[in-house]
Amino acid sequence: MLFLLLYCANVILMRKKTKIALIGFGKMGQEVDALCKDSKIFEVVSISYKNKTDSLDLKGIAKADLAIDFTSKDIVLKNIITVAKLGKNIVVGTTGWYENLYKVKKIVAKNKIGLIYGANFSIGANIFLKMVEFSAKFFSKYPEYDVYGLEIHHKAKLDSPSGTALKIASKVDGLEFTSIRSGRNPGFHEVVFDSSADSINLSHQAHNRSGFAKGSLVAAEFIKNKKGVYSFEDLFK
Repeated sequence: MLFLLLYCANVILMRKKTKIALIGFGKMGQEVDALCKDSKIFEVVSISYKNKTDSLDLKGIAKADLAIDFTSKDIVLKNIITVAKLGKNIVVGTTGWYENLYKVKKIVAKNKIGLIYGANFSIGANIFLKMVEFSAKFFSKYPEYDVYGLEIHHKAKLDSPSGTALKIASKVDGLEFTSIRSGRNPGFHEVVFDSSADSINLSHQAHNRSGFAKGSLVAAEFIKNKKGVYSFEDLFK
């Protein structure tokens, strides 16, 4: 038993770290970078847009095993195209670009890379999504229940409703979200099934950004040796 434990520990120590190219160094990029500094599995070897006036670090991305993008909807498509041409797989945590998903699938196929995207990389939030979807199937049989949603994000969040809210709404007929952008909340989503007799509230509250950062690394581990386009939701099927 002791030999087996020592062998497993040695395998972990000898394992070559996955080299990450971070694209975007806002709060999410910094969170991922901090996790990688303490990781035995991942290593950040390149940071693009560390400052707003910076550009893509092409040489750094070329040396990496894959890229993780947390930038903005205005530049994410350009980033995907560039990373794809370099032949690198990519995790896309940026939201707000999904109308270009068909175009991205063609880019991925042409360059024979792997890409995984998600409206929300929090493992807890994705389990919450499955709970809402499962519950909606039951409530659809009882028309006396109305459904509505509420989401709250910090005042600096640009998209409203959020990608997570849109994903939840796509799973529940008739669901619309009220969006609040104020304060410092990193992310709260609630779905309420309401009738004259009672109400059922399902909610997810992020306490900080670490859950999203950890999820992006789970996505990186998943996509690093794959080809094609995947959604983070695919990991929970």
